[in-house]
Amino acid sequence: MEERYNFTAIEDKWQKKWAEENAYKVVEGEDKPKYYCLEMFPYPSGNLHMGHVRNYSIGDVVARFKNMQGFNVLHPMGWDSFGLPAENAAIKHGVAPAKWTWENIANMRRQLKAMGISYDWDREVASCHPDYYKWTQWLFLQLFHNGLAYKKKAAVNWCPSCQTVLANEQVVDGACERCDSEVEKKALEQWFFKTTAYADRLLDDLEKLPGWPEKVKIMQENWIGRSEGARIKFTVKETGDDLEVFTTRHDTVFGVTYMILAPEHPLVKILTKGTEYEARAQEFIKNVQKLSEVDRTSTELEKEGIFIGAHAVNPLNGEEIPILIGNYVLMEYGTGAVMGVPAHDERDFKFAKKYNLEIRVVIQPEGPELKVEEMEEASTEDGIMVNSGDFSGLPNREGMVKIVDYLEKNNCGQRQINYRLRDWLISRQRYWGAAIPIVYCDECGLVPVPDQDLPVLLPEDVEFRPSGESPLKYSPEFVNATCPTCGKPAKRETDTMDTFVCSSWYFLRFCDPKNTEEAFNKDKVDYWMAVDQYIGGVEHAILHLMYARFFTKVFKDLNLVSVDEPFTNLLTQGMVLKDGSKMSKSKGNVVSPEEIIKKYGADTARMFILFAAPPERDLEWNDQAVEGCYRFLNRVWRLAFAYNEGIKGAQGEIGALEGADRGLRRLTHLTIKKVTEDVAGRFNFNTAISAVMELVNGLYNYKDKEQGTNMLVVKEAIESIVLLLAPFAPHITEELWYSIGYETSVHQEKWPVHIPETLAVDEVTVVVQVNGKVRDKIIVPVNMDKKAVEGLAKALPKVDEYLKGKDIKKVVVIPNKLVNIVVG
Repeated sequence: MEERYNFTAIEDKWQKKWAEENAYKVVEGEDKPKYYCLEMFPYPSGNLHMGHVRNYSIGDVVARFKNMQGFNVLHPMGWDSFGLPAENAAIKHGVAPAKWTWENIANMRRQLKAMGISYDWDREVASCHPDYYKWTQWLFLQLFHNGLAYKKKAAVNWCPSCQTVLANEQVVDGACERCDSEVEKKALEQWFFKTTAYADRLLDDLEKLPGWPEKVKIMQENWIGRSEGARIKFTVKETGDDLEVFTTRHDTVFGVTYMILAPEHPLVKILTKGTEYEARAQEFIKNVQKLSEVDRTSTELEKEGIFIGAHAVNPLNGEEIPILIGNYVLMEYGTGAVMGVPAHDERDFKFAKKYNLEIRVVIQPEGPELKVEEMEEASTEDGIMVNSGDFSGLPNREGMVKIVDYLEKNNCGQRQINYRLRDWLISRQRYWGAAIPIVYCDECGLVPVPDQDLPVLLPEDVEFRPSGESPLKYSPEFVNATCPTCGKPAKRETDTMDTFVCSSWYFLRFCDPKNTEEAFNKDKVDYWMAVDQYIGGVEHAILHLMYARFFTKVFKDLNLVSVDEPFTNLLTQGMVLKDGSKMSKSKGNVVSPEEIIKKYGADTARMFILFAAPPERDLEWNDQAVEGCYRFLNRVWRLAFAYNEGIKGAQGEIGALEGADRGLRRLTHLTIKKVTEDVAGRFNFNTAISAVMELVNGLYNYKDKEQGTNMLVVKEAIESIVLLLAPFAPHITEELWYSIGYETSVHQEKWPVHIPETLAVDEVTVVVQVNGKVRDKIIVPVNMDKKAVEGLAKALPKVDEYLKGKDIKKVVVIPNKLVNIVVG
C-alpha cells in the first residue's frame, strides 16, 4: 500500500477492472429480492454538468447500498437522444444530427464512467437508435388501434418565416425566438394521445404513491384539475345558437350579468361578421394570438375584453346579457365560454368594475346584508340564495342540487365533471424524432404502417434549410411510400413524435433492452417493475411523470405489464447553485465536473455533492468544502496506511473491553446504526457522511491521544469506515479493502449491522442547571440513585457559587440527563 493517496491511479485502475469484469451486470431471478434504482436518463447535450453529477451520485449511493444489503439491483443508464438541439446544431454547424448526438453520447458515457457509477452498461439504450424507436412506433400503433391515438385540427403557434410550428417556450414576446417574426395562431391537423380517457385513474391513483413528494402529487392533481359542476345551455338572442358554459357555481346562475367568449370561439366570427363590431373584434383577436397559453392563464395578466354586439339569454330567468370576448378565456378549457358572476367571483368582480358591468348579489352570507354599492371585493362564501326566483331562500349548497335538477328536467343543462387536463398533442414538425408510422393513401385514407415494416427509418441524406423547416417534407426517399392495404402510391406522415413519448416507456425497455422480437418481455418487466426508486429534477413533476404514468396504465390495460404505476418512490433533487444562482454559461458561474475530477478525483466530487446538503434541497457550490472532502479522504487513507500491517495480522473474536477500547467499539457501532438509518430511511447522505467523519476523528483520537493498541477493535473500526463509505466513494474504498487483505470487491460485501449490546454505556454526562441555566456538567454511573446525583451536583464548585445564601425550593432530577436546582 502506497503512503500517498494517488486518486488518479486508483480511480483509473478500478474503473478498468470493473469494466473488464462487467462488475455491475445483473440478471433476473437471482435468489434475492429485486431492487430497481433509476435516475432520469439525460439528453446528450455534450458534457455532464454538476446537476448530472448530483443526480447520478445520489442514485449510485442508493444502488450500491441496496446491493450490499443483499438486493438484486437493476441500475441502468441510457440517453433521451431525440430533440431540437441536434437540429439546431445541424443548421448552425452543418453536422448531421445523428453524428452530433452519437459523439455527445460517447463523451458523456466516458464522463459517467469516470465518476465510477455502477451502471449495467449492457442495458444501455438510446431513444434515437432504430432498435429503440422501432418499438416507440410500435407502441404508438397500439394506442392507435385502441382508439387512444387520433388526428384532429388544433390551434398552434406558427412562424410564417420559418414555416414551422413553435412550442410555447419558443415564442418570446409574441415573436419567434429564432427569426423574430411575429407568431401567428394557425389551425393544423395534429396527432394526439387521449390522456383524458385516463384522467380519473391518473388522479385517483395518486393515493397509491405514498413514496412521492406531496408537492409533486399536488402539482399533478392541479394539472388534471377535476371539477364537478353543471353544463348550462344559454341561447344567443340574435341568432338562436346554443351557447354552453361549464360552471362549478351553478348556484350563482341568477347572478350572471355578462358572458365572455374565447377569441377563438367559432361563434365570434358568426356574431361579428358584417357588423360594426367586426374590425375591432379582429384586431383584439390578433393581439390575443400573440400571447402564449401560459400568459393568458397567468394570474398576473391584465384582464381585457370588448363587447361584440350580441346577447345571451339566461335559461333560468330569460334575462338578456351582453356577450364579450376576453383575453383570459381559452377555447381549450371548458367550452370556451365563461359566465360572469361579479358579485361572487373575484376575477369577475374586477372585470365588471373595469368595464362598468352590472353586479348583482344572489348569495347572502351570514352577517350584514351585502349591498353592491358598498362591496370592495367579491363574496365567495356560502349562504342563502337571494334574487334567485323560486330558489330564493335555499342554502346555496342545497340550491345547487335543485338547480341542476331543473336544468336536466328542462333540457337546458346537465351535471358534468370537467378536467383541466387536455389530450396530449404529440405532433412535432421536426426531423430528429421518432417518425409517426402512418401513411396517407388516396384510396384507403389514413393507414397504419404494418408491424413487420417497422421501424420507419429516418433518412440520413437530408438538407437542413436556414428556415428550420423539417427536411422530411423534402425527402422523396422518405415521403414517397406504398400503401400497405392496396399497394398504390401513398405519402408518409412527415410529423415526428414529441420526445416525451420516447421517455414515457424507457424504464420498461431497460428491463429487456436487447429484445428484437418485442418492445419488452412481460415476464422480465413483471420481475423488475415497478421502479423502486426514481430520481430526477422537480421540473419533470408534471409532463414526464404524468405521461409515464399514462403509458403504464395503457400498457396494463393491453396486458403488456402487470403494474399500473411505474415509480413506487420518487426523489426530486435540488439544484446546484453558485453565488446563489443556478449554474449557467451566460452567468459565468459554471463549475466543470471534469476539472474537479482532474484536480481532486471522482470520489471527492461525489463526497462533496452528497455532503453539502440534503438531496431534496438546493446545494450551494463551495470550493473550500470540496477541499475539505478531499482532506477527509486523505485522512482515511493515512489511517488505513498507519494500521495496515497491524490489522492484517489481527485475528479472533473481540472479548470484554474497557476504557478507550470499549469507547471506540461503541462509536463504531453507533456510526453503523446512524449511517444505515440515514441512508436507508431518509436519504440523509450529508448526516451519514458526517457520522463517518466523527468515527474517523474518534479513531485518530484513540490512536494519538489514548494510545489505544487493540488491533481487533481498530480492524473493526477501519473495516466499518471502508464499508460505510463504499457507496459514497467507491474507488478509494475498493483500493483500501484489497489493501487490508481482502480478495473480493468491497461492493459485494454485506452491509455492516450494528450490535446493540456494544451501544451500552457505564457512565453518562449529566447537565446541572440552576434556575434553568446550565452551570456545569458531571459524569456519573448509569442509572445512579437520584439523591446521590443530587448530592454530587450540589457539591460542584461552579454550582455551589449560585446556591450560597439562597433557599433551595425544589430539585428536579431527570435520570441520566439533567439536574435542575430551583432557588429563591
